[in-house]
Amino acid sequence: MTAQTAFVLVSECFTGGWIWREVAARLRQAGAEVHPVTLTGMGDRRHLAGPGTDLETHVEDVVQLIDHVDAAELVVVGHGYGIHPVLGAADRRPERVARIVHLDAGAPQDGDVPLALVPDPEVHALLASGEEGRIPPPASAEAWERWGSTAGVSAGDLDRLVRLAAPQPAGTLTGPLRLTGAAAGLPSTGVFCTGNGLSIALVQSLVESGPPQFRALAVPEKSFFDLETGHWPMLSVPDEVAGVLLRAAAGEGHRLTAPAGDEHPYLRPFPFDVQECPRARIGRVDLHLPQADGPRPAVIFLHGGPIPADLRPTPRDWPLYTGYARYVASLGAVGVTVDHGLHALGDYPRAADDIAEAVELVRADPRVDPDRIALWYFSGAGLLTTDWLAAPPPWLRCLAATYPVLAPLTTWPGVDPRFRPSAAVRTAGDLPIVLTRVGLEIPEIAATVEDFVAAANATNANLHVIDAPNAHHGFETVDLTPESRTAVTAAVDAVLSHVKG
Repeated sequence: MTAQTAFVLVSECFTGGWIWREVAARLRQAGAEVHPVTLTGMGDRRHLAGPGTDLETHVEDVVQLIDHVDAAELVVVGHGYGIHPVLGAADRRPERVARIVHLDAGAPQDGDVPLALVPDPEVHALLASGEEGRIPPPASAEAWERWGSTAGVSAGDLDRLVRLAAPQPAGTLTGPLRLTGAAAGLPSTGVFCTGNGLSIALVQSLVESGPPQFRALAVPEKSFFDLETGHWPMLSVPDEVAGVLLRAAAGEGHRLTAPAGDEHPYLRPFPFDVQECPRARIGRVDLHLPQADGPRPAVIFLHGGPIPADLRPTPRDWPLYTGYARYVASLGAVGVTVDHGLHALGDYPRAADDIAEAVELVRADPRVDPDRIALWYFSGAGLLTTDWLAAPPPWLRCLAATYPVLAPLTTWPGVDPRFRPSAAVRTAGDLPIVLTRVGLEIPEIAATVEDFVAAANATNANLHVIDAPNAHHGFETVDLTPESRTAVTAAVDAVLSHVKG
């Protein structure tokens, strides 16, 4: 930070510049220039909201402030929803911005709508009903939990949050963020509020074995901090927030580490050699065919996500899934890989429809026995087990899940509340469920697995758990050990015993 550093602070929905009072005071004590922003329609400017108030209005608010600040170096901070107008303004004035700080905020891209990152299901329901005016703020301290953890916030500050909150213009949540890429190369800092579910350790694990887009975070221009508090750190730990912002402005912070080598984990080979087999491509589905006559049972492998829509190769060509498909083909079943549309957290309904369509396509193929089908889900696709668990059809002989996410994570706003496997398993009946559980799982994901296991056991579901105590999420490509190979073969053997039996 230099003597010419100014901080521009933009906060979450329903709030205004008032929420930064303590943080701003501490930054000024450190010699910084500070500009807490009250966006149009918010705080003491709530009377200025009109039918046309939208995200572009808020972007222009921040642009105008940037244009009227004389400081040579601007650090623009977006908290929650506030990251959208911050990114939009930085895109229009990249030459003025020294660093962008994501304070417990997502990383929306061009074309994304803020609603996709809103965690409150009531807001989604209200906008789905056609609401075009203003979204009322949470009416009680308890209701604010729907917008993120309030851990550490005093009763007095919660009362202030309730009292000063302003209705959010609906258009600010439904219009797309427009970015040209002009600010894409600017230094940035992510500040994770660990009480709200995200941490440096979690993101590092995703860089190593998660969706490929996370690897882009492991560059020197991006730094990270953890704050051990909930979603409202400017209220719960203002001293720490001010300190982190000053350190971020100075270029400090943790850097993530990318896996060694240029090859992305998802392109690494399957853990053991499997023989080639005939392959038939039909639409979004590939059938890996066994050397056998007559209709054969089929195992349909369903990739995790969300993954970028433009990623190539697509998952059905990744060595992980083709390896599994070839392996079951070598054992006499049809192995099926599928590309489905889980590209964003709001895509679960579309992905579910894609999978249902793919299943019917597979069952209609004359090389497949339509009454002997297994579905096998991985990672973030675990939520998509819900419909099949809730009402398993008679031809579904087994449902498998490997290191699955079995409830929306706290950092996954906007997921359709329909996708709750722990509730659905109560009506799974005798459907065989094969769950591969890894001992070194990401803690937030592990908690969803344990909740699912507890729910399954409480209802005497037909659950078979295969444990790999020393394996990580994505173990097939990151843990090339005998234990990993044993877990793969045990899961395949269990699934095939049900579809062949």
